[in-house]
Amino acid sequence: MKPLKTLITAGAFAACAVTMANAQDISGAGATFPYPIYAKWADAYKKETNVGLNYQSIGSGGGIKQIEAKTVTFGASDAPLKGAELEKEGLVQFPMVMGGIVPVVNISGVTPGELVLDGPTLAKIFLGDIKNWNDPAIAKLNPGAKLPSQAIAVVHRSDGSGTTFNFTDYLQKVSADWKSKVGSNTAVEWPVGIGAKGNEGVSNNVGQTQGSIGYVEYAYAKQNKLTYTKMINKEGKTVAPTMEAFQAAAASADWNSVPGYGVILSDQPGAGSWPMTAATWILIHKQPQDSASAASALKFFDWAYHNGGKMAEELDYVPMPSNVVSSVEQTWAKDIKDAGGKPLYALSH
Repeated sequence: MKPLKTLITAGAFAACAVTMANAQDISGAGATFPYPIYAKWADAYKKETNVGLNYQSIGSGGGIKQIEAKTVTFGASDAPLKGAELEKEGLVQFPMVMGGIVPVVNISGVTPGELVLDGPTLAKIFLGDIKNWNDPAIAKLNPGAKLPSQAIAVVHRSDGSGTTFNFTDYLQKVSADWKSKVGSNTAVEWPVGIGAKGNEGVSNNVGQTQGSIGYVEYAYAKQNKLTYTKMINKEGKTVAPTMEAFQAAAASADWNSVPGYGVILSDQPGAGSWPMTAATWILIHKQPQDSASAASALKFFDWAYHNGGKMAEELDYVPMPSNVVSSVEQTWAKDIKDAGGKPLYALSH
């Protein structure tokens, strides 16, 4: 397998996509947030089963469009669809893995985890109200730090993005100004900044632009050696983006409280919680056009749930809890069927 950094910075799915060689191969499209772990799982699964995964890392918006148009076996989104849309489109939705969204900066002399931000200050930066790195609000959070007078270059997503949905959901929870002026969605009217496509594009832009700030899934920050910030969470505690902090945020989630397991994990309570934690979901039709491919996809997801946890943790993703996996697999067995009404997944665990 190529080094993961190569996979991520390639900015395309080609590095892990496998040429469609047989009917069992699986096609999917969507979120860039989970792409690093989907690539890693795909490589291991191909070696073990000779079944390939062709995943297009195009953003959640694109993934939703493709699954609704039935051009792929599954879609992937970090912004969960609501119950009414799932019902209308005949889709089953389930969470695959969790991770953290982190602010990343490119400031000369500042090392990863050295700079501390809080939610209101982060919102003011992305609103354009804070324009320079030595602004008093940033300086107050970082006493003793040598902050340059350099202008802040904001980098945001240009495509429909579940990462944006979760990032803006957090900002609207901590900033009344953000909530009233911008709000939260997969795509918003950004007050300032330049757009880049995918977590890959934001990573590349921040890496190349002095004075910049952006937001990416943590694996991209880590593998591309970007400078991430610490955050002050809901409890007023300064936390670093770690798997333990992501797990802490997910600990109190009630996954069955929302249709399609659509729980939003931003700004969760808990002294150790990372404030921008998020899940990522898979979308698949209840009655797929290609039953063989859908059954093959469910086998892959089953394998990932039961064999992919360690690989996920190596990239600082958080595997889904076993009780959630059990509930999801019961949903598969009950709801996903071929044209004749036969279930495409049989419970075996």
